Amino acid sequence: MIGRNWAAAIGLMLMTAACGESDTDEARAATPIKRTPLPQNEFVPVKIEATIDKLVAEINKSSVQTMQIAVLLKSLNDFFAPVATGANRAMGELGVSGRVTGNVLGSTNASADQEQLMKLQTEQIKQVVEEGAEGIAITPFGEGNAAAIDEAVAKGIPVVELDTDLASSKRAIYVGILSGSAGAAAGKTLLRMLPEGRPGTVLIHGWADPSWADGVKRTQGARDVLEEAGYEVVVHQSIYDDEARDVEVMKGEIEDADPPVVGLMGMFSDSYRCVLAADAVDAPELPVVAFDFAPQTADYMRQGRIKATHVQRQYYEGYLGPYIVYGIKSIGLDATKEILAPQLEEDQFDLGVDVVPSAKVDAYIDFLDDIGAEQ
Repeated sequence: MIGRNWAAAIGLMLMTAACGESDTDEARAATPIKRTPLPQNEFVPVKIEATIDKLVAEINKSSVQTMQIAVLLKSLNDFFAPVATGANRAMGELGVSGRVTGNVLGSTNASADQEQLMKLQTEQIKQVVEEGAEGIAITPFGEGNAAAIDEAVAKGIPVVELDTDLASSKRAIYVGILSGSAGAAAGKTLLRMLPEGRPGTVLIHGWADPSWADGVKRTQGARDVLEEAGYEVVVHQSIYDDEARDVEVMKGEIEDADPPVVGLMGMFSDSYRCVLAADAVDAPELPVVAFDFAPQTADYMRQGRIKATHVQRQYYEGYLGPYIVYGIKSIGLDATKEILAPQLEEDQFDLGVDVVPSAKVDAYIDFLDDIGAEQ
């Protein structure tokens, strides 16, 4: 593997025992894909599950074609751990059926420089292509990866992007949240908690720097909902790497707001800092709505300080990647898109978000445990 900061989460480079070398093509063609059943739970996305079942059913109707797939993740840790879990499960199911070999790969160095990792991932794309990858699912670091992705596509290798959509690349399909609609969903959640009939300001702990388009879109989605409802909005630019400074700046913004702040919302994994800012101005009664599911967020939800959070479905991101890549080979891109149509907007598969109220935080943790998607 390129560099010592990368590790394989799963290896399926040998054909599975289900289809030995002496098996006939007819026998191998009769081996169906069997999905790992998930427990019954209110948080299971029923419509997405139905779409996956339909895709698998169509793949099972086609003859077995072996395919080498590389799943390249930004990380195997933290936010991306459930992505790795989902990808591993899908690769295993496809492997047992005799259809797929390959690896799920990602960085294990949580402190590595992002620019360096982007360059390493570009080299990694080139390497897996040289080693025979026929399909790639990837969580790209940034636009710097686009050229290598386009080179792979030019060689007839379908690429599915997860988590981050490089609009400039020639990927086949993107799987993840649609940032604008996800932000709007969070805005509507907070809106239901705000006082009606009097003016107020909402502080959004979000993103305004155009270097991260998805961060801007998510923030703007929430802002549009709140402004349309008549609230003033102050967007605070997250100072991700300095929590103390981040909270201090928010404190000043709350104190300066006119009309006064009536609610706060965070758009990213550091959303819990909104609670710290409310405490800094001695206003623990202010409603706070969050995004993602950091441990601090869960703790504040148990205390009733964060009223709800919006969690990305990372497990499904990883799980869908290999299936879509293989579907493109097995039944074709157009047929695959037709099946994905209920969640597909142009070439973007919208996973949506799980809206988790504070009263159900532990039930949601149990759900993540059940599917192996702890983070």
